[in-house]
Amino acid sequence: MDQKTKSILLVGVGGQGTILASKLLSNGLMQAGYDVKMSEIHGMSQRGGSVSSHIRYGGQVWSPVIETGSADLLVAFEQMEALRWLDYLKTGGKVVVNDYQIPSIPVTTGKMAYPQGILEELRRVADTLVIDAAAEARRLGNPRVMNVILLGVIVRQMALEHIDWAGIIRENVKPAFAELNIAALGAGMELL
Repeated sequence: MDQKTKSILLVGVGGQGTILASKLLSNGLMQAGYDVKMSEIHGMSQRGGSVSSHIRYGGQVWSPVIETGSADLLVAFEQMEALRWLDYLKTGGKVVVNDYQIPSIPVTTGKMAYPQGILEELRRVADTLVIDAAAEARRLGNPRVMNVILLGVIVRQMALEHIDWAGIIRENVKPAFAELNIAALGAGMELL
């Protein structure tokens, strides 16, 4: 087991399942024997506001907070959130962004336009992997599993395949949705 502390920042919009994905990830890492610290910020998550989850793991972790410029991996469940949190990525870190847009309230009310060229800007400034988790979720028959598809990408990206993710999902997801979520995790892992 790698003892060096790694930092993963998950960001999204309320209702996208960012917190569930971070809890599954944290539980899996703890089960694998890592020291894990997690911090969540919900914002106005019930109203489509920004949600972030800081996860740090390794041999011994002192703080759950990821400082600006220190995330190994930034995983954005929505395009604009990737841009909003980009300063947290360390030099040489990687961005995984879901090719998905959720208009903010100023956008839906017509006061602002959704920013254009976000993916291009991310690719220009960072090592960026764009994932169409929505298309994968539709293929699996349920748009609500985008979060677990992105978790599968994290698992593969961070070389965490040795953890019993199917068991973690079965322990933390309602039985009626466990197999669907296990399939979503596998679909995400196959995207790399």
